[in-house]
Amino acid sequence: MTTTASAPQTTAASAAALKESAAALVPLLRENAAVTEADRKVAEENIAALSEAGLFRLTVPRRLGGHEAGIRTFLEITSELARGCGSTAWVATLINVCNWMVGLYPERAQQEVWGENLDARVCGVLAPSATSRAVEGGLVVTGRWGFASGSLHSQWACLGIPVVDASGQQIDQGSALIPMEELTIEDTWYVAGMRGTGSNTLVADEVFVPAHRIMSVTQGVQGTYPTERKDEALYRSALVPVLALVLAGPQVGLAQAGMDVVTASLAKGRGISYTFYERASEAPSTQIQLAEAAQLIDTARLHLMRAADDIDSWAARGEYMPFETRARVRMDTGYVARRSREALDLLLSIQGAGSFAEANPLQRIWRDQETGSRHAVINPAIAGELYGRALLGIEEQVTPLI
Repeated sequence: MTTTASAPQTTAASAAALKESAAALVPLLRENAAVTEADRKVAEENIAALSEAGLFRLTVPRRLGGHEAGIRTFLEITSELARGCGSTAWVATLINVCNWMVGLYPERAQQEVWGENLDARVCGVLAPSATSRAVEGGLVVTGRWGFASGSLHSQWACLGIPVVDASGQQIDQGSALIPMEELTIEDTWYVAGMRGTGSNTLVADEVFVPAHRIMSVTQGVQGTYPTERKDEALYRSALVPVLALVLAGPQVGLAQAGMDVVTASLAKGRGISYTFYERASEAPSTQIQLAEAAQLIDTARLHLMRAADDIDSWAARGEYMPFETRARVRMDTGYVARRSREALDLLLSIQGAGSFAEANPLQRIWRDQETGSRHAVINPAIAGELYGRALLGIEEQVTPLI
């Protein structure tokens, strides 16, 4: 696909303003992080603040009141939010990427979501854990979708479904856009980390979905989207690279949050137990580990932003990202998660066993990162396998999601 006309994305000035807004919210998110975890739901004060700052409209089309921000800006903002609260950043990530998915649908569907509510938010689950029945004008869907992050704060959901013909034969995999009022939420999210994301289970019982609110995931993976607005660069971005890479943004932010906690602790002049060091900051072991952690965070961020720039630049040119590059973005996503975990591991070692005291935010940051970085699409081992196959020109792959 080649398109010569391209609507400009968010300007550098407006992108900078959005990032400044995100940075300004970090203290509030940090203050509310414990209650967000305890309530297993992002604090309403956080949701209101993000909404007021326009940070749930990063990927909403500009013609519908959004910022239409590029993927790099998206990731810079969500990684910054994670410095304050991992769960809040994760919810902001998932809502914004699902809002982006709605931008791929026909304009009729987009108008239904945002035409009367500029602040409508969308959650989603790609896995097609449902059954479908063909009827006139669309499909009737019944199913259960687990791990629906952000569902407690959304008005719509994009949910994976099998697309079937009149005989009941599956002919495609799709994503159905369904109002939350037609779904129920089952409280199932009891986990060690990312507790505040409210990633519960969505349930549909014989819900009718009109054809214009069903998008082919199979075609989407190849870069064919039903949106009529072919001049909007953001909605030409490669599907799977976007869906995967955005999950890595909070990983870098959580590692940086750990760095913030440890450097603040070191500045207070605490010592190292059972040594002669009265100030841990004077120990070469501390200095070396801190430097290594900082380098790992920088490495993760560099890979994150390289991949984001690739997504944005291919979309701006109106050319669909080639297969090997898409596979590399999957690899980058897993690599960012691994390096971020390694950085946080070093920071925990600097802080010592006190890191795991309930009063220490470092233990929550660690649990959030350990949980979020295990998302199936992030899996570094699978990413390495599929990228290696792509490099070797092996056509048989381990997943269609590349």
